[in-house]
This record gives sequence, C-alpha cells and structure tokens, in this order.
Amino acid sequence: MKYIRCLILTALLLSCGTLAAQDKARMAAHQQRLTQLLERVASAPTDNERYLASEEAVDALRDALDEQGSERWRWRLPRSVSVLTSPDGRLRLFTWAVVRDNGEFECFGAVQYYNERVEAYEHEVLHDKSEDIMNREESLLSADNWLGAIYQDIIQTSAGDRTYYTLLGWNGVDNLTDRRIIEPVIMRGGVPQFGAPVFRRERNLRRVVLEYRGDAAVQMAYDEQTVQTVIRERVKVKGRYRTVEKTKESKEKVIIFDEVEPQIEGMEGLFQYYIPSGLELAYAWVDGKWELRHGAQGRLTDKKLNKPFEPLSKEAPSYKY
Repeated sequence: MKYIRCLILTALLLSCGTLAAQDKARMAAHQQRLTQLLERVASAPTDNERYLASEEAVDALRDALDEQGSERWRWRLPRSVSVLTSPDGRLRLFTWAVVRDNGEFECFGAVQYYNERVEAYEHEVLHDKSEDIMNREESLLSADNWLGAIYQDIIQTSAGDRTYYTLLGWNGVDNLTDRRIIEPVIMRGGVPQFGAPVFRRERNLRRVVLEYRGDAAVQMAYDEQTVQTVIRERVKVKGRYRTVEKTKESKEKVIIFDEVEPQIEGMEGLFQYYIPSGLELAYAWVDGKWELRHGAQGRLTDKKLNKPFEPLSKEAPSYKY
C-alpha cells in the first residue's frame, strides 16, 4: 500500500510539472506573437498598418492575460513597450503608442489587477480618450476613459488599510507638445480607478499633468533627492515672540520634476510655448498624501544621489521594465 501511495504521489508531481511546462510554453508562444506585432507597431510604414498591428496586439495581449498564471509571467517585449508591475504584484500595466505620420501619438495598452471581490486576477483594455477629457487634472477616470500615457515607473504607498499606486507617465502628444503625468491609482469596487485626491492642500487635484514644448527637456523621476522644507517657529526676539521661517534640508524619496512655464509672457495655456522655468519641484509621501516641496535640489546640484535617468525621445523611446 505504501508503494502504491508513493507511485500516486510521484504521478501527481509529474503531472503538475507537465502542466507548469505547458503553461510556460503557451506564455512563450503568446510573447513571441506579441513581440512580432509590437515590432510592426513601431516599424510599419503607414498609419493603417501601424493601427492594424496595434489592434491585433491588443487582442493577442488579452488572449495571453486570459491564461492561468499569466500574472506571474516575466515579460520580455520590445523596448517600445512599457511593462510595469507593482511591488505587491497586484497591478501590472502594459502601454505603448502608435505614432501617426503627422507626429500625433495615440496610446494603447491593458491593465491586469487582482480583484479582491472575486479573489482572482482580471484585466481590462485601456482606451485613450485624452482629447475628450476636459478637466484632465480633476477627473476620475477608468480603463474605458483613460488619459493615455506610456508609464515609466510605478510607486506603491499606503495609508491606513488602503494601497495607492502612483504612475509616472509620458505622452508624445504631437509635433508641438509633450506631456508628463503623475497618475495615482486606487482599487475601488475591485477595479482600478485612475486619479485620486492625494495631493495635500490641492483639493480638486487628482493627477498632475505637465504639457510643454515638444523639444524641451523636462525631467520627472522617483528618486532620493535633497529637498528643502520651510518651517515656521515662534521665537523670542527682544522680549517679544515672533514667527520666523527656517529652511530645513533633508534627503527624501520623492517624485522630482521640472516646473514649466510659458516662455513668452501672455502665452498662458498655449503649451507649445512652455519650457522649464529652471526650478525643480518635488512631491514627498507624508501621512497618506503627496506633499509639494519647493526648493528641491535634483540632477544639477546633487548628482551623486540621482539614479541614471534617460529622457524619453520620440525617435528612440526608452522604458523601464
């Protein structure tokens, strides 16, 4: 009897191994198919061919994400595609762009997430509605109504029992402007919601959108940097108490980015005239909110702290895996 039990256990282990190998083979086939399609998205000579390849890539990605265990697959896709996974493994985003002959960008992709309500991984296709979204910094958005971007980084934070995922993204927009985005994501009703009121003292702000001249070098990165904080203290001066301001410097993990402003006075709202002001700003995660810090010192003044960061180029995009 003991011998028979050993045989049964061995058979079960071999069966599990075979299934795992079959799963890997299926995912590898999906990856190969996706790679071929996404390479066509980047290199096809006409708009129609690029869009057709992108639509086929979306369908192929959906098929891949339907596979059991796809959330554990380590993707290796072309560099024109961003694949980001949150540290807890519960959120994964695939994003890429179709660049039209006239220089305009349209973003595509999908989001895979763990739905606690059904205790399973699900996925949704992302639909770029950038041109239809009027209040871009204030709107609550979904996968069906998405402010298109190619995501470069995902930052996981928490407050109480809620987890926040903050995405740093870029969009080439068109020949005139580029766009950088800080996009908070939370799970609501089991599905991801894009945009959240997590910016301290900016009540209606649900995401940060920087739009600027297309050839301007505007940086945004999550990094350890030196930041300055203004502290107000009551001190006794000549027998009387007064409020004085002191500047405190500290090294923190922050979202650091270039402030942008119109190059020419009177051009407010015409983003093709926006360039870096020369100042850097930073958001630090403090007590469940992103708190804006002025006087951040980043790439130019504290190079030893800064990770290598390659700005995105419309000619040769570089994305973080």
